[in-house]
Amino acid sequence: MSADIKEAVREKYGQAAKRARTGNTSCCGSGSASSCSDPVTSNLYTLEEGAAIPEAALRASLGCGNPTALAELRTGETVLDLGSGGGIDVLLSARRVGPTGKAYGLDMTDEMLALARENQKKAGVENVVFLKGEIEQIPLPDSSVDVIISNCVINLSADKDRVLSEAFRVLKPGGRFAVSDVVVRGDVPAEIRRNMELWVGCIAGALLDVEYTAKLQAAGFERIGIEPTRVYSVEDAKQFLMQEGMDAEAIAPQVDGKFMSAFIRAVKPESSPQPERRQ
Repeated sequence: MSADIKEAVREKYGQAAKRARTGNTSCCGSGSASSCSDPVTSNLYTLEEGAAIPEAALRASLGCGNPTALAELRTGETVLDLGSGGGIDVLLSARRVGPTGKAYGLDMTDEMLALARENQKKAGVENVVFLKGEIEQIPLPDSSVDVIISNCVINLSADKDRVLSEAFRVLKPGGRFAVSDVVVRGDVPAEIRRNMELWVGCIAGALLDVEYTAKLQAAGFERIGIEPTRVYSVEDAKQFLMQEGMDAEAIAPQVDGKFMSAFIRAVKPESSPQPERRQ
């Protein structure tokens, strides 16, 4: 991750953690901390899931999906959440894998890690460990994790090839990659794409779906699938685009239906050479 992008992400998520502590919602797409009615971050979790975790964990969420619900986690598995934020997906995963399983959360932002650990205490969940680090260099051994999840974080990295290589490294043979992320389908003019990415992903960096597939294949993954979970229209982003000085109506034909949240699945083969860890 380049220094500028890294610091921008760190600042954004540090502020989100502080807002969550004061009772404000950390919306992404709307750009507002006072409410979370935007189509990117709202209504991702069921009422039952929301009731099972501290409110601050829900308020701190800047995700674009619900990977814990889609990953089909099993009792006794070890799960790693890349960019775990306030801990919502880690805490939900820990409940799904049960006391014989384990859930790791990895985040580089001190404020989010502190909030996540507070939320863990409030939730009374024992089988959770929050780690400080970057998703480009995961501080876990080779072949130590059954499932990797992530919620709208990989798009923030400037070195996605390294992220996926590291994910492959720490997964056990047969391990599953099951993340929610922002993807783009089809050609979009560069300026429009930049603004839409800023809206839908907080900080730009979404891949084309075919690029995501190619990078997963290059990392060694197989059985790759990309399933759209929310498709965004220009109407969804209209207010933001107008603030950026763009004519939303004029660009609608070039944007509608091309930006989406998606659930991205892949599997590490049962027998495959372990890549060397990059320094």
